[in-house]
Amino acid sequence: MFRCGISYPRCRWILPLLLLFAIIFDFIAIAAQSGWVEDENAKTHYASMWKQCRGRNDQWDCKSLMELPWAQAVAALMIIGLIILIFAFIVSFVALCCSLNVTLLPVVGCLLIVAVIIQIIALIIYPVKFNEQIYEGYYDYTWAYGFGWGATILMLGCGILFYCLPRYEDELAGLAKTKYIYTSA
Repeated sequence: MFRCGISYPRCRWILPLLLLFAIIFDFIAIAAQSGWVEDENAKTHYASMWKQCRGRNDQWDCKSLMELPWAQAVAALMIIGLIILIFAFIVSFVALCCSLNVTLLPVVGCLLIVAVIIQIIALIIYPVKFNEQIYEGYYDYTWAYGFGWGATILMLGCGILFYCLPRYEDELAGLAKTKYIYTSA
């Protein structure tokens, strides 16, 4: 017979897997040496979360952004968000994959929402302060900055799902009665 819906016990791996992708995206955004900001043609100026470089024809003069308080705050907030995300991933893996512990799921959801708030603050501070203090023309916020937003959006979606999952405890445990689309008369 055809079953309506998904097999919840097999899909318990999906949310921890999405959190793993968020960790990878966040790590890429934090570790990138370029790719947060580039000038219009990416030929004279680029910046990451850690440094900015100016120059032409492979003659680059790089300076650390960590001398600026706002850049230190952005780095600290992004790293704190990553640490909370890793902790939430570990708790979600234990709660969903090792044994079904539904009481931990709202905790994971709350951790993820806190990490989202922290990272949104960091991802908003960076362009505002960059445009205020360093801006010298038209800039593009590029791939590494996008990975930061991608990780944050994944965390937001997973946080909402983790917070709502306890309502589906029977489905997750495989105890819910199967509902069929077609029933014989």
